[in-house]
Amino acid sequence: MGRENRIIVPLDVATETEAIALLEQLPQVSFWKVGLELFVSTGSSILPVLKERQKQIFLDLKFHDIPNTVAGACRAAAAYGVDLITTHAVAGRSALKGAVAAVQEGAEEAGYPPPKLIAITLLTSLNSRDLAFDLKIPLELPEYALQMALLAQEAGLQGAVCSPQEVEQLRRVCGDDFLLICPGVRPSWAKTGDQKRSMTPAAAIKAGADYLVIGRPITAASDPVAAWERICEELATADV
Repeated sequence: MGRENRIIVPLDVATETEAIALLEQLPQVSFWKVGLELFVSTGSSILPVLKERQKQIFLDLKFHDIPNTVAGACRAAAAYGVDLITTHAVAGRSALKGAVAAVQEGAEEAGYPPPKLIAITLLTSLNSRDLAFDLKIPLELPEYALQMALLAQEAGLQGAVCSPQEVEQLRRVCGDDFLLICPGVRPSWAKTGDQKRSMTPAAAIKAGADYLVIGRPITAASDPVAAWERICEELATADV
């Protein structure tokens, strides 16, 4: 897999028209993320558009509810024929196990290969202070992220979302077959924004990430094509 194919670009826009404009501006991007903003504002209509263009789809809705509701949502999401679906690990073991079974059922009923179910360990907008003082969780942040990833792995999920700062430890403990996706990735020349545990693309890949989610440094750039090409060039020439 080429390094440029390891970049997932979010369609974090409010309308389908804006989303299609990004697709047309960046036809070289093979993997797109559909998150809450676009899905809530326009529904699922962008998903067939992506599939018609033979794009991979990361449906990042971060399900977190009681087990029955998470399972129902995952079953419905799997019927869209997407490649990745997210749910929060903190939903608990029962919800995670139910989600694993549900994506298999939903995909089979729709005639699609089952998507990979990916657990959110801890949002990259949170840091150690937030974990301790706001969420009242006594574990150190790296240990908490690891425990959430291990819970997901034990429940049968295929991977986890973590910040680049935890990916090396998760890779070492969870093994090479566990998919690790890193948001909060920022080139050295881009603003970090609300990402509190960020790392450069080359450093994240070197640490063990399978995929990098890179949004605003590309999509909010004055020239998204140039930003995309600059990141790809940095990855191509990096010692990773």
